[in-house]
Amino acid sequence: TLISDGEVLHISVGSNLACLYVCPTNKRKIMMLSDPEREHSILISSDEGASFEKYSINFYMDGLLFHPTQENWLLASSPDNKVYSTMDFGRTWQLISENVTTGRFFWYDLIPDSAQYAKCRAQRCTESNKQYLFPEDIDTNSLVVQDDYVFVQVTKSGQTSYFVSYMRESFKQIQLPKYCLPKDMHIISTDEKQVFAAVQEWNQNDTYSLYISDSPGVYFTLSLEHLRTRREPGGNLLVDLYKVEGINGIYLANKLVHREVKTFITYNKGQTWALLQAPNTDVFGNSLHCILPYCSLHLHLDVPVNPYLPGRISSTDSAPGIIVATGNVGTELSSTNLGMFVTSDAGNSWIHIFEEELGVWFLDNGGALVAVSLIATVPTRHIWISLDEGRKWDRHSFSLAPLFLDGSGILDYSSSKWHLIKIDYKAIFSRRCMDGDYQTWHLNNKGEPCVMGEKQTFMKRRPGARCMLAQGYSRVISSEPCVCRQYDFECDYGYERQVDGKCSSAFWFNPNTITGSCGISQNFLNSTGYRKVLSNNCKEGGNDVYSARKQQCSPRPPKGLRLMTSHGELTATVGSNVTFLVHLDDVNFGDGITVMYNLSQRGDGIKHNYRAAGIFRVTAHAENSQGYDSSSMFLHITSPVEHVYLSAPIVAIVKNEVNLTAVVWPVYQRILTFFWWFENSSEPLITLDGSITYTFQKEGKNKVMVQVSSGCNILQDTKVIIVKKFFKSLLLSFSPTLDDHNPDIPEWREDVGRVVRTAVSQVHLLVSLFPGVPTTAELFILPETQLPEHGKGDKEALKQYASQLNFKCHGKCDISFVYFYGVCLSLAPLVDSNPIHNSSAMLMLLSVAFVGLAALFVFKFKRYVPCCYIN
Repeated sequence: TLISDGEVLHISVGSNLACLYVCPTNKRKIMMLSDPEREHSILISSDEGASFEKYSINFYMDGLLFHPTQENWLLASSPDNKVYSTMDFGRTWQLISENVTTGRFFWYDLIPDSAQYAKCRAQRCTESNKQYLFPEDIDTNSLVVQDDYVFVQVTKSGQTSYFVSYMRESFKQIQLPKYCLPKDMHIISTDEKQVFAAVQEWNQNDTYSLYISDSPGVYFTLSLEHLRTRREPGGNLLVDLYKVEGINGIYLANKLVHREVKTFITYNKGQTWALLQAPNTDVFGNSLHCILPYCSLHLHLDVPVNPYLPGRISSTDSAPGIIVATGNVGTELSSTNLGMFVTSDAGNSWIHIFEEELGVWFLDNGGALVAVSLIATVPTRHIWISLDEGRKWDRHSFSLAPLFLDGSGILDYSSSKWHLIKIDYKAIFSRRCMDGDYQTWHLNNKGEPCVMGEKQTFMKRRPGARCMLAQGYSRVISSEPCVCRQYDFECDYGYERQVDGKCSSAFWFNPNTITGSCGISQNFLNSTGYRKVLSNNCKEGGNDVYSARKQQCSPRPPKGLRLMTSHGELTATVGSNVTFLVHLDDVNFGDGITVMYNLSQRGDGIKHNYRAAGIFRVTAHAENSQGYDSSSMFLHITSPVEHVYLSAPIVAIVKNEVNLTAVVWPVYQRILTFFWWFENSSEPLITLDGSITYTFQKEGKNKVMVQVSSGCNILQDTKVIIVKKFFKSLLLSFSPTLDDHNPDIPEWREDVGRVVRTAVSQVHLLVSLFPGVPTTAELFILPETQLPEHGKGDKEALKQYASQLNFKCHGKCDISFVYFYGVCLSLAPLVDSNPIHNSSAMLMLLSVAFVGLAALFVFKFKRYVPCCYIN
């Protein structure tokens, strides 16, 4: 509906709204989100709210990110950590990624780069399309992309390091003063090609320190200590630092001083800070009697997330010098007894305009101010408008009945509906401004005309002139550079501001160790302890003592040699190509010439193929006449284990040590982990050696398993060992005829052992044939398992029986086998419960004809082996 009351126009849209967004590159495009408890839909306007289109969405949107240049491109996040994209301003959406950290998604500026971090195109953001360019793993949630800068942090052994990439070039480690041991670091601003960072030092708990960088964002110097900070419910850090719009170099900050929060202002981008001068009188004209430094003006510096909600402080490029803020007069910042204050001369003087907190907006390109009460529990139907930079305010009505406002909508309790209201203020302006309606204003800092190295004169509308400013008229009408002075420079890295204002080297810094970077000439610029404040426009005088001076290069040894693999990994497999990257910060050849050398930018680096496994120390060495530098890394070359075999005796004596060996193939020098599992054990015995000794505590069959771990590969083998209190072990030898038919494979040895064992059924026998030729075997004579207890008589019986065994073999016969078992019999130790072997145990097997044993096997295939009778 359209309503007119003679002063303002209202456009009301009835809807259940949750959020409202305005496209930053096209203010006519608006997107509103519906209440997710009622429906999942969005309202889209392309004509600044005159009409809307409604579209349904299939997800709950809790965050929105506009593209910096493409007005129809947006990214949206949902509470289940999914990110969606649209290329038509919300009409259609596409899921592009899942498991995304909250708030950690960005639009990527397609500038050719060699930065070391993961990136992908939003339209094809799959694992195969991602590029992992940073050489190391970075900390979770540490990636920050702002303007021309990319920031990451890496934590190793409890030590956190911060890295920055400027203009998408290679990363460099951020350098803070040596005494600064940071616990946390947050990027506040990257405006004007400079980084403002809040750093929490080791001795700070609730405050942070403000550090300002050089243009590449590498070297930081301290600007202000003990900044007031607080955390949002979502965990985001809020720093009380505000950049005044419209004039370069002016910032406001809240600092903790002796447990009191006070507001400070700087006119030279953080080089010097001063308290705010309070107004002379309050809103009623009563004298305040507030004298610096004991009493001053303090402001709340909260900035809203919703663009349609005014912050507790506001300024704009279109109205330079005007700042409107919520605050109080006294010894410290308070949350009670707040009022509204305005300055029209960039913070030099202030006026108390309201005794309560209101929301204030800039109108007419900054030529007018409008204020409205935003107390949600108190209805209102009035707004206040000022045409003289806040000195005088006129009240206007926008509704016949009082309504409840929250900044982005108006609630009509009579109908319980939210309304979006658009107000046309043209009726309060009678005409366009003419030349006689303007006056000049000279920017100054407490009377000092040079601010950020120049004298600036602005044009403003005369107070009381009810005319509309020309669209896009120029505010700055003149700018004259000043001669550079001390406070046009900040202290360079390694230097600190003293009481007299001069920059001197810090106690931890030795300026003689810095020789600068030499180009093709034999001179370099050596710091005098100062560096010019970025965006400062002062000009150098005849006696310039602050700018860096030319100094002759002196030969010095190479430094900053770094060695890494192309993917930052420290492992590789045998036979694979490993690419090494070598980077040298600078090489000085002794003749004044210095170069940057980086193999990663020269082809594909150095490739090497390792043919053997092991741990190799890789070293890069750079040397000149002045010295050398080297860098080393330990590279683990691994080979996957293809087979594992457990070598163990088939019989052991109880409470006697047994040797167990895990044999792996292929045989390479490498680090393997062995897990030994024994019968009824709940946890394995873990070793790095493939051989161990073990003692069995009771008789019976014991299952032994070994698992071999090589990287992500695990193989295992199992053996059953019979444990007895005593047994007899006899060595068997065979005629050379048998060797002619010995294929020397485990299956053949198992089959022959089964033949011998089956032929002798009077006692419990086990037979193990040794690998290789001549063919030999070991015969184990065990006591009967059913005997409840073994005594001396049993041992003697075994000895007597063993001495009476007489093996004779002759002839050849066919033996058919049912199956080949993949078991490799080991070289079993010659164990005997009697310490002295019986010499009669060495028997010759003579060739005899085979009878009666063929029934033991099922036809699988045939093989010719000698057969034996045992008498």
